[in-house]
Amino acid sequence: MTDAAASLLERLGYVFTDRSLFRLALAHRSWCSEQEEGDEPSNERLEFLGDAVVGLVVAEHAFRQFPDLPEGDLTDVRKSVVNAGALAEVAAELGLGPALLLGKGEDGAGGRTKQSILADAFEALVGALYLDGGLPVARRVVLGLLGPRIDAIAAGAAVHDAKTALQELGVQRHGVGPVYRIAQEGPDHDRRFFATVTLAGEELGRGEGRSKKQAQQAAARMALARLSGGSDPAGDA
Repeated sequence: MTDAAASLLERLGYVFTDRSLFRLALAHRSWCSEQEEGDEPSNERLEFLGDAVVGLVVAEHAFRQFPDLPEGDLTDVRKSVVNAGALAEVAAELGLGPALLLGKGEDGAGGRTKQSILADAFEALVGALYLDGGLPVARRVVLGLLGPRIDAIAAGAAVHDAKTALQELGVQRHGVGPVYRIAQEGPDHDRRFFATVTLAGEELGRGEGRSKKQAQQAAARMALARLSGGSDPAGDA
C-alpha cells in the first residue's frame, strides 16, 4: 500500500475487513489496461453501486432533517450535492487523487485532479465502504464529508431565496453580484437547464433543473454552501 493510500485510510477513519475492496475502489480503468495479466477489474462497478448509496444517504438526510422542504427543493438539494463538481471537490479535500491507481498516460495527463475521475473514485470508495461495512458505515463517512454541505444548501432552500441571498452576500463581500451562465439540453417537451454561477470571477456553484430558475437556484445554493465554509474531511468520518 502506498503512503497516499494509507493516509487516505487514516482520514476515512475506517479499517476495511476486506482490503481488496479498498484497492479496487482506487483502480482506474487506465491502470487496469496496463497490467500484464489483462484481467484486473476497474472501480467502475463499485462506482455504480456507490452512486446509488451516496444518493440515498443524501436524500434520506435531507428528508429527515428538513421535514418542511417540498419535493422540488429536496431534489435540488440532492443534485447540488450529488454531482461531479461537488463530489470531486470533496474527493480532492480527502486526498483521494494521490492514492489512485492510474495508467501512466492518464497520470501524465493530470488524471489525479480530473473532476470526472475524482468524482467516480469517490463513489467507488463509498461503494466499497457499503460492501465492507454496510449502510451504517457508508452513511457515517458520507455524512461526515457531505453533511455540512447538505445542511447549508437545505437551510438556504428552507429559509431564504438562494439567488437573493447570494446576491446580497456578493455585494456585501465584493461589491458585485453573481453572474450566471445557462446551457440547455433535450427536446422542448423534456428540456433540462444547467446553470453555472461565478462571483468576483470565481466559479462557486453549478445546478440543473427543468427551468432556468430552478437551475440558477440550485447553483446559488451550492455557492452559498461553499461560501459558508464547506466541510472538513478529517472531521466526523
